[in-house]
Amino acid sequence: MAESSAISRIQSGSRTANKQLKFIFGGVLIAAVILYLIISVIGSEGAYYKEVGEVQAQQAALMDRKVRVSGLVEITTVSWDPTNFNLDFTILDQRGTGEKLPVHFHGVQPDNMTREGSVAIVEGRLRPDGVLDADTLLLKCPSRYEEAPQEVKKIS
Repeated sequence: MAESSAISRIQSGSRTANKQLKFIFGGVLIAAVILYLIISVIGSEGAYYKEVGEVQAQQAALMDRKVRVSGLVEITTVSWDPTNFNLDFTILDQRGTGEKLPVHFHGVQPDNMTREGSVAIVEGRLRPDGVLDADTLLLKCPSRYEEAPQEVKKIS
């Protein structure tokens, strides 16, 4: 009987070590998967934020890279094809340099697209012909969010 109890103790100790090894391996595997997901999301969603003038100046370096650009919508250039959901327009540099960037967007045209002073934030890839092929189009209209002027009372 002494021999059988010694064997069961040895087997019991190896089971505990085996469970600990499985727990450590599982933890490392889960941490590796989480790290991989974080790196892949950062790599795919990361975009360089540029002004229109910067994009024009660095056009060769930014070719086929994901770029995020902000600019004023040039209303006279807006061309909307509702049957194919194609929207073409040009954005102007907000710093007043006169630089322009043509944009092509496949999707629904925003309501305030043709409103004077609309600022577009577009994200996409720069094609070899210099057109930004936008995946994302956001519009903001600063006049809508401006605070009404406050009346100042003079105390005499």
